[in-house]
Amino acid sequence: MTPAERDRLDREYNARLSVPSFEVEYARYVAASAEVVDRLERVAGLVYDPASGETLDLYPAGPGSPLFLWIHGGYWRALSKDDNAFPALGLVPNGVSVAVMNYSLAPAVDLDEIVRQTRAALAWLHANAATYDITGRRIHVGGSSAGGHLGGMLLADGWHHAFGVPENTIASALLLSGLMDLEPLIDTHINAWMKLDTVSARRNSPLHRIPQRSQAHLLASVGGLESDAFKAQTLDFAHAWTEAGHAGHQIEMPGYHHFDIALSLREPAGPLARAVSAQC
Repeated sequence: MTPAERDRLDREYNARLSVPSFEVEYARYVAASAEVVDRLERVAGLVYDPASGETLDLYPAGPGSPLFLWIHGGYWRALSKDDNAFPALGLVPNGVSVAVMNYSLAPAVDLDEIVRQTRAALAWLHANAATYDITGRRIHVGGSSAGGHLGGMLLADGWHHAFGVPENTIASALLLSGLMDLEPLIDTHINAWMKLDTVSARRNSPLHRIPQRSQAHLLASVGGLESDAFKAQTLDFAHAWTEAGHAGHQIEMPGYHHFDIALSLREPAGPLARAVSAQC
């Protein structure tokens, strides 16, 4: 790869530089999440993984409600459940309970461990949702960017038995601007903290882990204002998913960029909140 090609790839995957001010976009996440805490019932700090001590927050929507697990982005090294509670604004009014999880961040842990923690969170919710009068037999999941990647790794097969969950636990997956093929990231600035090689990148790429059988419905979307690389990541995975014979469709979001596409989940009548609610 030439230096010019490497620079181009770096720009394509630099989400923060794709908007005029990441600080402004992040402040919107924080403000919307603070609104959730002020307005909605919250069960906070539930330890889902004793090994790491990582926690999630639960925003119940009422007895017997379906459950949606939101996984934050931040290139596996930033953000948290505290600045990513905003999906509850759009989903709880539609009768969908929302769990928002933390996970340990890179480079303190590697991607294998982050994937393990995400699966542990799903398994904990499956086992414990009934304690909070929420339906956990089949769970809806979602995430943006790195969170979209982690949602994609929940769709993979071969891990359920070790975590004590049925293979059909996931009912639907809303994956926004997900990083589904990690091999291109090896040659970008992102690998300064991810330390991926070809083997680990392929092992953790949802594009290469599509199961032969799945009952999950894929809801795939990417902002129309995003880079060609992010668009290709989403569209290639959506195509491969449906080509494998699985249910799924794409949600067009033409006027959105890498950050406000996720934030639009705070709108109960918005296209993303409605798409999730329709699957519940």
